[in-house]
Amino acid sequence: MAIRIVRLGTPRAVDEGLRIGTVRRPPRGVPKAEFASRDFYDVWYPNLAPSAELVAEALAAEDDKQWRAFVRKFKAEMAVSEASRSLDLLAALSRSTNLSVGCYCEDESRCHRSVLRELLAERARW
Repeated sequence: MAIRIVRLGTPRAVDEGLRIGTVRRPPRGVPKAEFASRDFYDVWYPNLAPSAELVAEALAAEDDKQWRAFVRKFKAEMAVSEASRSLDLLAALSRSTNLSVGCYCEDESRCHRSVLRELLAERARW
């Protein structure tokens, strides 16, 4: 089993499993009843999204130094007990079922989901 990192709103892969939206806000203009059928997410889980302040910082990052500062701060947010337990839970669940975690950003390398990929991979090893 596995955890995939996906862009919300893109077609689902075969055996992708439950799609979890780790974003601060639901998709605009999409009725709640259509979130899953339009390939956004099955479950909204903003607990694993960056704080509003960090989202603004990530969007404003113009170079690698600013991006690395965002990553460091986001990892600190994810180390807090509630977020850390959520990551532990997803990693444990991925041992028996497929899961997908996603965000809207086009470029994964400049998206918090790249950091989530790293944090989940670390936890999946135990």
